[in-house]
Amino acid sequence: MKLSKIALCLAIAGIGAPAFSQQTEPLDSNKNEKTERIAVTGSRIKRLNIEGSLPITVISRAEIDAQGISSAEQLLSQLNIASNGSDNLSSNAGIVSGEARGNNGVSGANLRGQGADATLVLLNGRRVATHGLVGRSVDLNSIPFAALERVEILRDGASAVYGTDAIGGVINFITKKDYQGAQASAFADATEAGGGNIYRVNLVGGTGDYNTDGYNVFASLSYKQNKRLMGVDRDFTNTFQPDRGLSPDTRGPVFATAFNRAGSLLGSSGLTDPDGGGTVSAINILNLPGGAGCDSFPLMGPYAYDLWSSSSSKYACAWDYPRSQAIQQPQDSLDFVGRASFKVSADHEAFVEFVASDVDVAKSFEPYQISPGSTFGLDSWYPSTGAAYDMVYDALAGYFDESQMNYGDPIAYRWRCMACGNREIETNTQAYRLLLGMEGTILDDWDYNIGISRAQNESSSKLGGGFYYTSGLVGALGGGNINPFLMPGEEQTAQAMQDLADVSAQGVTLYGGRTLLTTIDASISGDIGVDLPGGSIQMATGFDLRREEYKFNGDSRADQQAIFSAPFDNANALDNVSRDIKAVYAEFYLPVLDNFDISLAGRYDHYSGFGGTTNPKVSFSYRPIETVIVRGAYSTGFKVPSFNQLFNGLTESQYTGLDLADPETCPSGIADETTPGCERIQPVEVTGGKEDLVPEESTQSSFGFVYAPTADFNISLDWWNIERTNTIRSAPRDVLIANYDLFKDNWIRDSSGEVIAIDRRYINSGGTDTSGIEVDSTLTGDLYDGKWSLHLNGSYLTSYKSKGLEVLPYSDNLVGEYVRYNSLPLKWKHTLTFGYAVGDWTHSLTQIYRAGYKDEEPVSVANGSYIPPNWNPDVDAYLIYNYSVSYSGIENTALTFGIKNLFDQDPPFTAHQNDYSAGAAWEPRVADARGRAYTLNASYNF
Repeated sequence: MKLSKIALCLAIAGIGAPAFSQQTEPLDSNKNEKTERIAVTGSRIKRLNIEGSLPITVISRAEIDAQGISSAEQLLSQLNIASNGSDNLSSNAGIVSGEARGNNGVSGANLRGQGADATLVLLNGRRVATHGLVGRSVDLNSIPFAALERVEILRDGASAVYGTDAIGGVINFITKKDYQGAQASAFADATEAGGGNIYRVNLVGGTGDYNTDGYNVFASLSYKQNKRLMGVDRDFTNTFQPDRGLSPDTRGPVFATAFNRAGSLLGSSGLTDPDGGGTVSAINILNLPGGAGCDSFPLMGPYAYDLWSSSSSKYACAWDYPRSQAIQQPQDSLDFVGRASFKVSADHEAFVEFVASDVDVAKSFEPYQISPGSTFGLDSWYPSTGAAYDMVYDALAGYFDESQMNYGDPIAYRWRCMACGNREIETNTQAYRLLLGMEGTILDDWDYNIGISRAQNESSSKLGGGFYYTSGLVGALGGGNINPFLMPGEEQTAQAMQDLADVSAQGVTLYGGRTLLTTIDASISGDIGVDLPGGSIQMATGFDLRREEYKFNGDSRADQQAIFSAPFDNANALDNVSRDIKAVYAEFYLPVLDNFDISLAGRYDHYSGFGGTTNPKVSFSYRPIETVIVRGAYSTGFKVPSFNQLFNGLTESQYTGLDLADPETCPSGIADETTPGCERIQPVEVTGGKEDLVPEESTQSSFGFVYAPTADFNISLDWWNIERTNTIRSAPRDVLIANYDLFKDNWIRDSSGEVIAIDRRYINSGGTDTSGIEVDSTLTGDLYDGKWSLHLNGSYLTSYKSKGLEVLPYSDNLVGEYVRYNSLPLKWKHTLTFGYAVGDWTHSLTQIYRAGYKDEEPVSVANGSYIPPNWNPDVDAYLIYNYSVSYSGIENTALTFGIKNLFDQDPPFTAHQNDYSAGAAWEPRVADARGRAYTLNASYNF
């Protein structure tokens, strides 16, 4: 086999391991070689080499350790083909409900921006149960990461091979299959700035030589702990940067801001400002002329009223609430992998595999903001008998005309209840999969694999500290013991803290969910005995029988006493729902010529409730010359609605905006009180599931080439496109307005014709169109007595479009633009690694790059009322370097030391607001907040 052939085989598989570990010596074509057939992710056919027409990335255990990667979530964050979505624990910091509740402890895999529910996650080639709370995507925290041998990623749709939901691609986590001896390993990842440290210990042991003893039994047990990292632990999280367009939109600071309300000290209309004559309705005495200043308290500052176009809040103070959130959630996980293999005969193996995990995650975010309103009305306002009442009144009377105030009436206020403590939601997830199987060879050279498995994921969330029963909290606030006007250095009294403790809701279970997956599958592959000019036709065929079950519990307490801001989800409780999937598939490998082959695959799936669907896939590989391969593929996909999208209950939310009008009489839907028919409306918005949803459909295409002139150099380029139709989403308000004639029935009216509600339940809307180009290249050489390598992997996103209806054109291309809720479509991402191995030492230096993008515009910029002097619409690129060195010169011992973020680069500044996505002042979908960190991985073989 020629050098170019060897390099080409490796390049086609897209191997991401350091190039110095690849085969670089020529092989004698006359030498007898072991001809073991292997299977890679993306095909059921075992072949004699790893050539293929699909782009596959293989990440070895050695590469994972060299990069100091300690979890599947971290691995996904460094993959260029993974989207920059809100699928990690740092991007899910605040309160969530409905389908998003699964983010209480879930990390998802999201390839090519298609979503975690459209990326198929496998463990040793088979499915695992989705997360128990949300029920639609696999939780990466339950993957036994320490026991992995490698990770294979198919960068292409695989609905025709693995199942209809493999639209974005397939990630196959592959653990050890057998092991002899014993090994203990430990890993530490400690930040230089403190906080957010990660630790892991692992034990693995096995006995039995499969070939000589006829069996092998091994087990792996791992414990991992992620320490909490708070926003206040990093300076770059500061959101008080109004000159750059960012300032916290809250008037509930640590020292309370007085508000106007009927029956309160400030009355219903507020106070006339002596400086300008306008009316102010939110006043903090610290921010009055001559006052102590908002910044006399940590994390406080003046409210940026010009930025938020709210002149009535000229004298308000704000508090940097995003900095009180956990930007790395604490996590404790225990996972186990056990496998026993038995040689039934020379050609048959029986095996049993058991995988289990127990994961605890605690979400922590800012304390309550107490605001005057329906919940915290007059009974909870600060009484005139309070110790601080006269202090506030005197300060106000010293600047405003005291005749405007109602001395003796309580103070309506907005306040951050620091005494209440951070709100916390604690989530426990327990998962397992038991697999029984047999594999081997029949009829001389046909490979078979049969398995039956049962998988479960059960999860529950409960309230930690910071949550209180509503009625008790109202009484405690109005009792006068709790003082929202404490000056620096003052503390709440013991009685005030006892009043809070008496009404604490800590430990109350929010909800729980469980998914079950029962699977029977079988496949067989081999040579059908028909020859083409390029060789023998090979085929694979098989079937899958699956039952998916889902159950979700709402508030199960006997006494459902209200708890303020606790995100219970009773409307979406499901007793037990299930569906059956029956599938058969076939795949053919056709070596048409010595340099041209075609792979054909087709799969028929039948979903109970939705009927059947057939999804084909065709791919080809053409080698015009020895050093070049041209490849391409086309396939279709089909994704049924999730249980939540079908069966979620109805939730009603009052629309409180001031900008909505009836589109029947005001086609723009924009309120304008001066235009007849465009008067403001504030209807109820109804969200929830719809049982008449139809499946989403997709087409996936790819085309590329591989060039490998020598064993020392190869490069591959692959273009890809994914288009989805009938996409399922909560009905967008702008779509319902712009297409009013089509959605008249969604605008619910009373007998007089007034809009009283908008039906925004899930709909099948238009679609999405996403495409890009991926590059992978490796260059190797000799240096002194060692070998060096340079490996580049990059992803260039060319299109990211959507449309609200099938009949509408696609939107403008959003690549390089800020997207608030979903994946952030960065134009270019790459990883460039230089490796050098000599003797017992292996060095690795990696550059990780994420392109910049257009930032979200602040409110005042969007409406043109105020442009901050240092506002920059462009977010800088993110560039960091990681270094590691490994030493294997000590018998039975392996050591790897690394430095992450070598130059301690802060995340780039962004002005997006924390109310709508996590990470104000920085972007957790792009950057790691931990900063420079030092890693040490040590293992010892007994």
